[in-house]
Amino acid sequence: MKMRDLITLPFLIFMLGGIEKQKPEDTLHGAWRMQVGSMDMIMNIQHGYLSHASFDMTGKKFHQTRGGSFQVKNKKVLLFYEFCSYDKELVGKTEEYNFSFDNENLIWEFNGIRETWKRIDDNKQPLAGVWRITGRMQDGKINPMNPGPRKTLKILSANRFQWFAINTETKEFFGTGGGTYTFRDGKYTENIEFFSRDSSRVGASLQFDGNLSGNTWTHKGLSSRGEPIHEEWTRIH
Repeated sequence: MKMRDLITLPFLIFMLGGIEKQKPEDTLHGAWRMQVGSMDMIMNIQHGYLSHASFDMTGKKFHQTRGGSFQVKNKKVLLFYEFCSYDKELVGKTEEYNFSFDNENLIWEFNGIRETWKRIDDNKQPLAGVWRITGRMQDGKINPMNPGPRKTLKILSANRFQWFAINTETKEFFGTGGGTYTFRDGKYTENIEFFSRDSSRVGASLQFDGNLSGNTWTHKGLSSRGEPIHEEWTRIH
């Protein structure tokens, strides 16, 4: 065996070992888009949690949203529903999706239907993940919110966000909104592309003073209704 083979073989073993150690779900992380006519569909996948929303920003029309926690097994996504805006009976059930990649596109298959999703961002942002609201400012101090089946979550990629208010016990869906965001120099800005409760908010931009410390994120400013808010969020994924 030649000297160059002795060098190359261990290198290949090292590289293949590194590939094998990569978790399948890591390749899914980020935000993905698919468009059908005027309808925009966004899928945000973060560390074992997935949200899907459909909307028409130009027409200011919200269509639907669904999502929950997931696992990846044998090139399949097993999605455990925690919320669904159009059919609460899906909550608590699991659906199975086949997935693969074609260059930068995500190929998503369910019940014989094949969809092609384009990656629109990655997770190179400190806020990327899934957050749960855990406190609100009242009378000059943050009052903690006790964990329970009713919760408000916010899922963020590098530049996309979606919040949703749900109850995993009663299967109720209370509302959602989302769009793009920026977070730099202590300023967190949301640009609203859909809002299930009030379509007149679509197109608005909201800016907050934001601070990130470990797994705690706080922001304060004015809500879409112009009301002062000061919230504390905790990373759960």
